[in-house]
Amino acid sequence: MGTGLVQGASGPARQKVCIVGASGKLGQYLVQHALDRGYEVVGVCRPASVSKLDAFEGRITLFPGATDDGGVIKRAVDGCDGVLTVLVPRGVHDYASGTAQAVLDHARPGARLLFSCGWHITLDGRDVYSWKIKALVKLVGPLARLVRFADLDDQVDACRRVFASDTRWTVVRGSDLEEGDSQGLPVWSRHVGDPILKSNLTRRIDFALFLIEAIGNDELVHEAPAIVGRQTPSALAHAAITPAP
Repeated sequence: MGTGLVQGASGPARQKVCIVGASGKLGQYLVQHALDRGYEVVGVCRPASVSKLDAFEGRITLFPGATDDGGVIKRAVDGCDGVLTVLVPRGVHDYASGTAQAVLDHARPGARLLFSCGWHITLDGRDVYSWKIKALVKLVGPLARLVRFADLDDQVDACRRVFASDTRWTVVRGSDLEEGDSQGLPVWSRHVGDPILKSNLTRRIDFALFLIEAIGNDELVHEAPAIVGRQTPSALAHAAITPAP
């Protein structure tokens, strides 16, 4: 059963979105952006993390529970026009893929589904990775799994399930992240390795902004955009050489 339910005023129903993984840093930014845009917001997070959302008490409906729990997700996404899912490869028990599958199974037909992940995910195999990203996947990934902290392969599997689905999905691939004030909507490209992405840095608040804005952008359906901060050197250099429309 959800908590913190807000009764809407009379009039046309607001669009309703569910944020899966609402208590994390990215999730909290998603909640704030969604509220700022007038969405009715539902959140899912682990019971131990509920207090991290105290600032939103009375403004969102919260469903405490594991994000890979199909029963929790089924209740949370009921009637939602969009579902935004933070795919976290936590532990070694298929948490990310279980979360993705639960969303795919229970979101209403036609709902807009947005998923967040890292640059290491590829949609078509045409991404060109730096030595740093390759090292992360080949060296740090197995070590994280060995100590049972995280499983990058689980996030890969989660995205494969999304890519294979017939839902209205978008997988947004984030660069390295930093905190700070918003610099505006990030820019994106289809493939890691494209010059516009070279700076490999995005404000976390703007990663969340891109996900929220993508809800209403049908051009991103069945895309896996890799993003970078709008004010980074590579993005500014690209803007300087790109003719205005």
